[in-house]
This record gives sequence, structure tokens and C-alpha cells, in this order.
Amino acid sequence: MAVSIGNFELTDDELRAVARYAAVSAQDVLAVFEGACPDDSRPRAAVNAAWLFVRGAPRTRLQRTAALDAHRSAKDAPTESARLAAQAAGDAAAAAYLHPIAKGTQVGHILRAEANAIRIAEIAAGADTAVVDRELERARARATPGLVDVLGRYPLAPRGRSRAAQLMNELDAALRR
Repeated sequence: MAVSIGNFELTDDELRAVARYAAVSAQDVLAVFEGACPDDSRPRAAVNAAWLFVRGAPRTRLQRTAALDAHRSAKDAPTESARLAAQAAGDAAAAAYLHPIAKGTQVGHILRAEANAIRIAEIAAGADTAVVDRELERARARATPGLVDVLGRYPLAPRGRSRAAQLMNELDAALRR
């Protein structure tokens, strides 16, 4: 099945490639959120909803609801890293509903989970500036040709002020090279 409500089509396989990329990123940092908020299961539910879609289940209201819930938990997070991890989980679930509209803001749905994971690694590393370069390279290497193809249908991500937004711009540029 293909989604075509905008400027181009996205197949379910393409959406799954995007959701897989985001789900791996979110899964990698989920423990950061759970360590800060052990009684809040919303980000884990979002990551699980993302994996259901990635593994072939149809996209349903589950992904939308789980994504919104994880984003709500991000607002309640006590630290920047926990907030970014919860947001990444929400983005992973929401990736099933990436819009085929050629707007740079859609790039966030593709790359923000990974950019957040890179930012979390940067925070954890403190003064070790090489961490960002290593994490950007890891993220670039993990991107499949299908993911890069989908990304190429969108304009560049808009510039943002936050460090995570800056990292998303760096990742966007690296994947388009």
C-alpha cells in the first residue's frame, strides 16, 4: 500500500525503513528515560508500537496514541537527556505516519530520534568532542539506501536553535552527501 496525500508517494516498506531507523535510535536511549522516570512506561510503549509496525503490522491508532503519550512524557522529564529519549520514542512511533509532503519540517520525523540520541551521547561524554563525530558517522553508516532515498524527497531540515536541532542538520547534510 502507498500513502499519497501530498507531493509524492511513500510505500509501507519506505515508512517501515524510516520507522526502523527511528526505533533503533529510540531503543538505544530508552534506558536513559527509564533511569530517570522508572514508573513512566509511555516511551517504552511507543518504541514497542514502532516495532510492531516495523515488523509488518499495519499502522494503526496505536502508533499515533503511543507517539503522543511519549511526547507528553517528554514534557514531564526531569533532565534534558530524559526528555530527548522520550521524544525519540515518540518520534519512532510517529514515523509510521510520516507525511509525503515536501516540507523540511517532515525531516524531523525521519531524523530527530537519531539526532536526540547523538545529543544524549554528547551530554554523557561531557568534554569529549570526538563523541559527536563518532555518533554522526555511526548514524550515517546505519542509514539504509531506502532511508536516504526517502530523505532525499524532502527539502533540508529547517535550522533550529537547540543543540539537538543543530545535530539533526549535521546528520541531514551527512546523509545527503
